[in-house]
Amino acid sequence: MTEDSKIAYPHSLILEDRKKLNLTGVTDVDSFDETAIIAFTDYGELTISGTSLHISKLNIDNGELSVEGNISGLQYIDQTPKSRGFFAKMFR
Repeated sequence: MTEDSKIAYPHSLILEDRKKLNLTGVTDVDSFDETAIIAFTDYGELTISGTSLHISKLNIDNGELSVEGNISGLQYIDQTPKSRGFFAKMFR
């Protein structure tokens, strides 16, 4: 994330006993099912994985998302693609 990027909402997450997750700073939800939820934040794409996942609260206007279930993982994926290395460029 560059310094020139504008942050719409402050981003935070609170995980309680791996059963309840409260997020702020959510700009959109791309997809969801019982095993994965993909949400977008100003800091990148966030994948929430687990079992029996359920969105209990979603308010995009305020940037709030609450998830309940058995949460086993949280993974951020940066929005900007990484540059390719020297050898990757040579051996296309």
